[in-house]
Amino acid sequence: MKENINPVTSDIHEDRFERIGTTYYKIVRQPNAAGQLIERSIPWTIEAIRQDYGKDFLANVPKYDGHCCVPSHLDYRPVIGSFKNKYSPLSHIPAAGEWQCIESLVRHIFGDQYELGLDYLQILYTMPLQKLPILLLVSEERNTGKSTFLNFLKLLFETNVTFNTNENFRSQFNDDWNGKLVIVVDEVLLNKREDSERLKNLSTTYNYKMEAKGRDREEVSFFAKFVLCSNNEYLPVVIDPGETRYWVRKIPRLTTDDTCFLEKIRHEIPAFLHDLANRRLSTTEESRMWFDPKLIDTDALQKIIRANRNRVEVELAELLTDIMVTKGVESVDFCLNDILNLFDYQRVKADRTALRKVVQDNWRLRPAPNSLSYTTYQVGVFLNEPTYVESRKVGRYYTVTRQMLENL
Repeated sequence: MKENINPVTSDIHEDRFERIGTTYYKIVRQPNAAGQLIERSIPWTIEAIRQDYGKDFLANVPKYDGHCCVPSHLDYRPVIGSFKNKYSPLSHIPAAGEWQCIESLVRHIFGDQYELGLDYLQILYTMPLQKLPILLLVSEERNTGKSTFLNFLKLLFETNVTFNTNENFRSQFNDDWNGKLVIVVDEVLLNKREDSERLKNLSTTYNYKMEAKGRDREEVSFFAKFVLCSNNEYLPVVIDPGETRYWVRKIPRLTTDDTCFLEKIRHEIPAFLHDLANRRLSTTEESRMWFDPKLIDTDALQKIIRANRNRVEVELAELLTDIMVTKGVESVDFCLNDILNLFDYQRVKADRTALRKVVQDNWRLRPAPNSLSYTTYQVGVFLNEPTYVESRKVGRYYTVTRQMLENL
């Protein structure tokens, strides 16, 4: 195949066309609501091209075997071999300058983790294939700048950022994700277990099945990063204890409101990209998602983890902690029936199945290998006040320590 990567231009209309595989596309510059011209490729029929430009025009239309998607901002290649690169180049031309408004926004969003925030943005720009944690911005307050940060990412990486809704995320048709660098979801509420599992899997996978209406599913490379915002500080998504794929930031309320802020940011982007390309990272790669999990473990993350614990787990943890504090011990041995009897006294509704799930699945405890004698506790009455009374029993018991509960 004779390759011609130069777009064909009509002398009169300056229209450009290309053929990808066996389909012709017209390259247009479509205006958006802000008056910007966004370049898009629209399928065009061969008959329409012949009618408008004549049959000889087709011979000079660039032809490619298909699409590929190779993200790069510093060394972008529009054509790789005989394939057209679907990833969009940035229109910004880096140049030295000031970026005070961008700095104020990044400091507001990342706070005392400002340098980590710059690392995150720098990796997005210089190493787009690198996996990064799911960035979740939360705040119950209004006017915090969360949406401004999402719009900043859109200005920064342009068409390589896509905005989704909760419904879009759950949809089986995900072709609009294909080849994107960042997927943002504003007002996220993915509080179902299957949503959380899908989000976690996508954040670490290198390939996924892309599906579009009327087309067969196709396995493609996946390098997108997720940035989520929510007004719910407790249950925006399901996050389990020990989870290291989330970076949760609680965003404070803005003290000022500048209606021209985004426009100021737009003018600062070339200077910001110039400095990102020449900046030295403050961190090194310490996990599959770059950052050491300890660096991005925040109070906001722990709040969500605690809120995701089910009621039976919370009641059990409080009961065992109360026993340890009351009796002055560092551990408690128990069988499930012991706990159910104590729950009955406290009028806590729980069944054996739910309790076993907490003990074995959530806490990953295993009972003693054989029936052995152990000391557990029952509720007794001393001087007309309920108290915990030691009781010797035999069974395959579990052991919980004070240190374990503190870690939980």
